[in-house]
Amino acid sequence: MGISMRPSDVPLDAVQEYAVKERVCIRPLLRRVIDRETGEAALVALPCQSTRESRCPSCAARARTLRMHQCIAGWHLEDEPDIPVRPKEPPRESEAVDDAATTRQGRTTRRRNDAADLPRRPQEDRTIGQVFHAGDGKTYRPSMFITLTLPGYGRIAPGTGTPQNWSDYDYRRAALDALHFPRLLDRWFQNLRRCAGFKVQYFGAVEGQRRLAPHFHVAVRGAIPRAVITQVTRATYHQVWWPQMSSPVYGDVLPVWDGLDYLDPHTGDPLQTWADALTELAEDEDAQPAHVMRFGRQLDVQGLLAGTPDADRSVRYLTKYLTKAVGETYVDQSRDSSYEAHIDRLHDEVRWLPCSPDCANWLRFGVQPRKAGPGLVPGRCLSKAHDREHLGVGGRRVLVSRGWSGKTLADHRADRAAVVREALEAAGIEVESARRMAAEVETPDGTGRFVWAAVVSSGGTSATVLMETVLERRRWREQYEYVKALAGADPPVDNHSATAATSMRRRAG
Repeated sequence: MGISMRPSDVPLDAVQEYAVKERVCIRPLLRRVIDRETGEAALVALPCQSTRESRCPSCAARARTLRMHQCIAGWHLEDEPDIPVRPKEPPRESEAVDDAATTRQGRTTRRRNDAADLPRRPQEDRTIGQVFHAGDGKTYRPSMFITLTLPGYGRIAPGTGTPQNWSDYDYRRAALDALHFPRLLDRWFQNLRRCAGFKVQYFGAVEGQRRLAPHFHVAVRGAIPRAVITQVTRATYHQVWWPQMSSPVYGDVLPVWDGLDYLDPHTGDPLQTWADALTELAEDEDAQPAHVMRFGRQLDVQGLLAGTPDADRSVRYLTKYLTKAVGETYVDQSRDSSYEAHIDRLHDEVRWLPCSPDCANWLRFGVQPRKAGPGLVPGRCLSKAHDREHLGVGGRRVLVSRGWSGKTLADHRADRAAVVREALEAAGIEVESARRMAAEVETPDGTGRFVWAAVVSSGGTSATVLMETVLERRRWREQYEYVKALAGADPPVDNHSATAATSMRRRAG
């Protein structure tokens, strides 16, 4: 006769390993919910929704599956998506300040003399791709998969990712390109839409190459001539009109905060403000941009058709590294000392260069950050772009155009849950759902029925709570598999990541 074990008798690490196999969150967020009508209290375990595999493999896998679904939903559309009309948002303060400076200089529309001209085509009011007719009567509506890279900063030893000549490698330019890579991508999309002649829609992901430079994989709806894409890529550039950041003014002795301004540690005079620095830049007719960046010559363009193995494979490839930090995508764990030194050299540049007008690193260059305040220390900016695991890439990893599918990521998540819920309800199976405790549910007098409160646990998630969550998830999955067997066909969702709900309840005595 076997001996059964209670969940509390099982080590937490063993339960977490089991939870990963069942694709259950290993570090759920606990919430206590009180039903005002019945007076009952329940403990609800909500998934942490981390996108990082190193933190929660289960939630990261579900997030990647959802992104794959989002990519597929908008890539090969044959009808225009229903794009909600949104009020035009005012530019962010950083953009307003930068644009004001460049407008005064007349530099927003004047292209560089060393940049190729871009053709302008009449714009068609469409986002879907063009239909092509073959001689046999068949029709095709291809889309594209494009990879954009940054230029080289020095010769790389084959198969190592490290420089052949360390003294000649331009780490500063590599760091600045990584910090401003999203702005270069924005310029590329603007130029592509002007040259393609229609409202190009995209779904892309930023990854890191072995040489530590970010690159960009993007699915583009519709077909655009390769010559046009090549021309746009070669002609696209981004200029950073910031105060000088090539020669630090202060080193070991840093400016001091006096309650209003940062003061020169030697003279006691206030440092130049960010606004004054931009005004001085705008009034200087001979001023040059602090940095100019362009794409590299390596460009990959593929035309793909919906439903083909190449298209499916491209979706998996595009989302391959979304569960990892940028630094985790460079190489595997078997790093040698020279590669670690390569990372350290680039990180040293990224750590001390300014990442934005608000960056504390501006104090090194004798300029007060735009939002100056106490406690700013160069080298300790809170932006994750300065972290060693990000190496300059501190923004969003996934870039999706607003007209991609006509839905937000939350909409896609709700759609997937609705498919499962409807399938179970059609089979007469009642499933506990977090919606029963939703904030919008009201009592007859119009007040909220459920009161949510965080449960603070200094010891973290217990093995008992996690095991109960796993068992409930298994029960839901078994019900769903039973419904699919009755229907005789698989609903269009992933068998592992889509469930009727993601909460666990148990009475709190």
